[in-house]
Amino acid sequence: MSRAALLVLADGRFPAGGHAHSGGAEEAVKAGRVTGAASLEDFCRGRLNTSGLVAASLAAAAALGVDPAALDAAADARTPSPALRVAARRLGRQLTRAARATWPHPELDALARLFPKGAHQPVVLGLAARAAGLGPEDAAYCSAYEGISGPATATVRLLSLDPFDATGVLARLAPEVDRVVLRAAEAAGRALCEGVDALPAGSAPLLELGAEAHAGWPVRLFAS
Repeated sequence: MSRAALLVLADGRFPAGGHAHSGGAEEAVKAGRVTGAASLEDFCRGRLNTSGLVAASLAAAAALGVDPAALDAAADARTPSPALRVAARRLGRQLTRAARATWPHPELDALARLFPKGAHQPVVLGLAARAAGLGPEDAAYCSAYEGISGPATATVRLLSLDPFDATGVLARLAPEVDRVVLRAAEAAGRALCEGVDALPAGSAPLLELGAEAHAGWPVRLFAS
């Protein structure tokens, strides 16, 4: 296993399409819930411990070898917003293309055949980690970090927030990322034996409602 592969997969320059998505930050900024570094930290903390935990658990389970079709159905069931389901599958399709080019693997090929329009992004992320020789915790770290770094990066553009302040938010949340990854990896281990119902199903209603509102905007900087 090359742990350096984790740096490639988690790099914001990896061509997986995440730069076009704000993780709900654009709608939260317009609604006045994110106005600066302090409220961005609150937003990211809430996201990390709800939808972020769910996504990290799905990624860890996929990296462990849990059936990706079952995981995709579990992701669907845990994503009430149609707009977020569409965004997750678009990101999954782009990530599948990038991962197959970077780490060719029969399981990624099979996933592309099974979901030609894209599987949910966390499921693809976990399989990409598996193809790269990484483990479930690696996949969970990549997913959890991505879940907060996306909104932080977007807020720099949306609010002209000082990049140093945005990075400070990510650094302060690092211990919570560790805790979420541990919970995600433990849940993935249970799912391997007990099935996908063992995975967390935490919800973030404001993210879901905000995604539906955001999808109807005539002009927006980010896709979601």
